[in-house]
Amino acid sequence: MDSKRVMIFSGAGLSAESGLRTFRDNDGLWEEFDIMEVCSASGFAKDRKKVLDFYDKRRIQLGQVAPNTAHKMIANLKANYPQEIVVITQNVDDLLERAGCKDVLHLHGFLPEVRCELCEAITNIGYQAMPKLICESCGEESLRHNIVMFSEYAPNYALLDRELERLRAAEKSLFVCIGTSGEVLNVAQFSQYAKQSVLNNLESSWFDEYFDMCFIESAVSVAPKIEKLVKKFIES
Repeated sequence: MDSKRVMIFSGAGLSAESGLRTFRDNDGLWEEFDIMEVCSASGFAKDRKKVLDFYDKRRIQLGQVAPNTAHKMIANLKANYPQEIVVITQNVDDLLERAGCKDVLHLHGFLPEVRCELCEAITNIGYQAMPKLICESCGEESLRHNIVMFSEYAPNYALLDRELERLRAAEKSLFVCIGTSGEVLNVAQFSQYAKQSVLNNLESSWFDEYFDMCFIESAVSVAPKIEKLVKKFIES
């Protein structure tokens, strides 16, 4: 059993302040795209090129932005308390890694990577459009984005469940949730696994009441407060 355990869980609101467009923001991607056409298994089956083009544009955009203060705060905490803290994100960008964060668990895949649908080989192509569709490992035209779409199996959910159980079993536990709408994963339920919980979102939400403490402000502005809070929790 862990004596102290902290889970830092993030969503799109963490990276939005670096300039990455989300579906739910004003002037967001939903104004240009039907989310089910470009982010679902059925949409991919219907128009493969449209989906691949969509993720090519997201990958190129990722190369044009940089980690923000909140990414760096999480990276610093993980570096200082590597045994006590687990970092889990719904985001597919690499901004936490570029901020120096180690061992990030990406629940929904990783945008810089492409994956072969036949042999499952994974290749990091950085911030460019897919240069080709041919897999170097098996020679088949079977490459796609390495991102979990709606209606697809998410293998890392099993790892999330394992970490939630570690959080529940710890003598002292803290769940820190930053920048998520709660529409994909039930963070209200996740908060109940920990003895203490903290939520940060730009706006109030229906699940505020499930958290012990709420910061309704940007992830960047709240970063020093959360860093101080987590340090105090672990060192007390």
